[in-house]
Amino acid sequence: MNDWTTIIKPKTSLFHVDFKELWQYRDLYRMFVKRDIVTWYKQTILGPLWFFIQPILTTLMFMIVFGGIAQISTDGLPQPLFYLAGICLWQYFSESLTQTSNTFISNTHVFGKVYFPRLVVPLATVTSNLVRLAIQMSLFLIVYLYYFIFTDAAIQPNLYLLLTPVLILLLAGLALGFGILFSSMTTKYRDLTFLLSFCVQLWMYATPVIYPLSTIKNEKLHFLMSLNPITSIIETFKYATLGVGSYSPYALLYSAIFTVLILCTGILVFNRIQKTFMDTV
Repeated sequence: MNDWTTIIKPKTSLFHVDFKELWQYRDLYRMFVKRDIVTWYKQTILGPLWFFIQPILTTLMFMIVFGGIAQISTDGLPQPLFYLAGICLWQYFSESLTQTSNTFISNTHVFGKVYFPRLVVPLATVTSNLVRLAIQMSLFLIVYLYYFIFTDAAIQPNLYLLLTPVLILLLAGLALGFGILFSSMTTKYRDLTFLLSFCVQLWMYATPVIYPLSTIKNEKLHFLMSLNPITSIIETFKYATLGVGSYSPYALLYSAIFTVLILCTGILVFNRIQKTFMDTV
């Protein structure tokens, strides 16, 4: 009698997600993470320096447009520091969301040749973007230390800094959940790819990245802003590092619950679509 090492069988339930199988393919997961990192800015002159250049140029643009022309408040903090605090987290979320939303379309040539858990690819994308985030956070730290040590800027860090890994985890969960949900839908409706890029741009302006939430005086608009699950994440990070903004454990709990719900929904839809997506892509 043969002792089989691998058994291939159909998944009988929509709610069946084989996390044990994901663990078995952890080597492939690491390979995809390495691939994403190596291919970033390959055959470019400046290479990884673009990780610094992008947030620096974005910060300068915000300083000119929103700080200089629009005169939007930064709660009395230096503009470079205030903008970088939001840009670093937002760019991690937006890049992870955009890249995971193209999972099926970008990897059709791989998915059509060999079997492996498709969820490995978006997981690797979200993980590899942590490298970009770490580099950009080091830039934020340099600017932060400069203003903290050499100027009299009213910077007041506090113990909520310990929540930073939790905040990043929530952003990763939101990006993964929304990303794989859009990826599943774009297998049939390619128009959603263009819609997503437009929505991400609008989403940033609905998030307190370039302005503090305290500047929103209209109660209805303030409430709508609070429904954005990223609002409390950005505000908590600014409150923890800069001492400005707002921290609400209930708002953060709402973001955590929202993250779990969208992540579960995305995984279930992704799990269903991956069985038949080759017939529609």
